[in-house]
Amino acid sequence: MSAFDAAAFLPERVLALITEARVQDPERALRAAEKRKRRAGLTLDGRLNVLAADHPGRRVLRVGDDPLAMADRQAYLSRTVRALLAKDVDGVMATMDVLEDLLVLDDLQREAGGPPLLDGKLLIASLNRGGLAGAAWELDDPMTGPTPADCAERGLDGAKLLLRICDGEPGSLRTLEMAAEAIRELSAMRLPAFLEVLPVVKTATGYEAVRDAGRLAALAGVASALGDSSRYLWLKLPYCDGFERAAAATTLPVLLLGGEASGDPAGLLSQMATGLASRSNVRGTMIGRNVLYPGGRDPLAVARAVGGLVHRGWSVEQATAALSDKIGGEEDAITGWL
Repeated sequence: MSAFDAAAFLPERVLALITEARVQDPERALRAAEKRKRRAGLTLDGRLNVLAADHPGRRVLRVGDDPLAMADRQAYLSRTVRALLAKDVDGVMATMDVLEDLLVLDDLQREAGGPPLLDGKLLIASLNRGGLAGAAWELDDPMTGPTPADCAERGLDGAKLLLRICDGEPGSLRTLEMAAEAIRELSAMRLPAFLEVLPVVKTATGYEAVRDAGRLAALAGVASALGDSSRYLWLKLPYCDGFERAAAATTLPVLLLGGEASGDPAGLLSQMATGLASRSNVRGTMIGRNVLYPGGRDPLAVARAVGGLVHRGWSVEQATAALSDKIGGEEDAITGWL
């Protein structure tokens, strides 16, 4: 098992450099975005493996028994950077503060003569984070992040929206309407929209996603019909038993999500492999916590394993074996330039 030391990989002194840039040169992230070399198209092979890093923006912080694990920005950013080093990770979906941290870090590293971090990687913004976990208005989830126009102006590669549907909650209708408007705006700018649609139920401890193929299939039809056009729309759906039924409800490309961190990368890989093989329109993954916080594993090893499933056609056995591959060289010294 490959251990990972987040504090050693991205030391406090590097976070201090990012903060100093924010204080002394607030425009640095925008200039870095302009210098970033973008890929020619959204996908290189019709498939995507994208890292999700937008959790703290909605007060989702728990990993295992630690209720504030993802509140530690040093560890969160370190794990995000680590996973992005995998060649088969196409990019990252995050809130603007995280994207700007990454852009500043990329620029600092270039300035120091190090390799670029974000060239050829997709940068996808998370738009609606206003439905704070545990809040009375949680399912009324307004667009508190950048606008579609902001995304286009800053050279981002797409935007992600979350739509949770609970039939007894009026907030779901308001979020539905806002999601439709954002899809219209993104479509007008020819920017991809990644819509995560989840059926949820209210429990004594909060809202929980219902991983049921029939209910997912019903909502896939609703999600596919939102806005003025579906031509730039991708769906993000959770894996569940009988997932092929949900995927069969649309011709839109579908990405699999991981959900709460299980600490079991082998189990995750098995589920992702089954989901990817279920239908031809299942085109990849957009996973966060299960890659960033994979128990005692190295996030880079897990990101590589998922990437192998998505882009290289690996079997579950090949992907699982890759978890134990030795990682070294440039990957271990990436922040040694600073």
